[in-house]
Amino acid sequence: MKKILVLHTGGTISMQADEQGQVTSSQKNPMTLVSNPLESIQVTSLDIYNIPSPHVTFKHMMKLYQTIRENDQSYDGFVITHGTDTLEETAYFLDTLDIPKKPIVLTGAMRSSNELGSDGVYNYLSALRVAADVKAADKGVLLVMNDEIHAAKFVTKTHTTNLSTFQTPTHGPLGLVTKRNILFFNKTEERTRFHLTDIEGTVPIIKAYADMDSVLLDSLSSDKISGLVIEALGAGNLPPSILPSLQRLTKEIPVVLVSRCFNGIAEPVYAYQGGGVQLERDGILFVKELNSQKARIKLLIALNAGLSGQDLADYIQG
Repeated sequence: MKKILVLHTGGTISMQADEQGQVTSSQKNPMTLVSNPLESIQVTSLDIYNIPSPHVTFKHMMKLYQTIRENDQSYDGFVITHGTDTLEETAYFLDTLDIPKKPIVLTGAMRSSNELGSDGVYNYLSALRVAADVKAADKGVLLVMNDEIHAAKFVTKTHTTNLSTFQTPTHGPLGLVTKRNILFFNKTEERTRFHLTDIEGTVPIIKAYADMDSVLLDSLSSDKISGLVIEALGAGNLPPSILPSLQRLTKEIPVVLVSRCFNGIAEPVYAYQGGGVQLERDGILFVKELNSQKARIKLLIALNAGLSGQDLADYIQG
């Protein structure tokens, strides 16, 4: 029998809708009342916290990491129920740290526990099945919702309310949850992982747009921030109007760049003013296949792990 530790953190999966349709947290987490029909799985549940996911901080994420490590020898796998708004960030945060080589699965719901067509219990039981499957071990952190298995590194929320909101651009899901089986048809790549006990620093995200001015960049200085993420245009290009301010910051702090496009990879391709070729020459680091919120986490973890110079550049651009 597989022993699975479930860590409940709150979110829509643990909420209820009132008569007006307004969704709020419940004093008693309804997920703790779900019976386990899976005879091959022994579940231990822990309400580690009960908050909406926009309230989640790095301290909450770190508590999850520490709890998983502390219980590594006692359980065969882990399931985390989580609100969907920041689920991908918690998943990627955990996936970048020194987690055990056991199944670690996050899940959530798009409809609260008492709404018509609620998906919480189904997603929860699917996550338990994946966490108990030996094939899910050593694949990093996984997200299981709507019968799909996604890798934490690439998955993102793509719709405000749709049940199939979580998608993996370019790659597609790692696998599927069927009525009888857990199927994996993609592999996860080797990862550099760090063991940290705290996360400090500030890394803002600035999105590029047409006719952009430098007012936001001009307000930033290295004594207030540890780094910067730029969500650039297209393949990794920026309006020339912000270049002087950006060049100043690049001399003081690490600046990393992702594309604001939903699909594709940011690369230094264009050689015009503000194009990726010039940005790379100015010292901006291009992040492959991550969105801006995950690039922020990657940079913060790298800085807290003590990476700098070429080591930092290799990790960020790897």
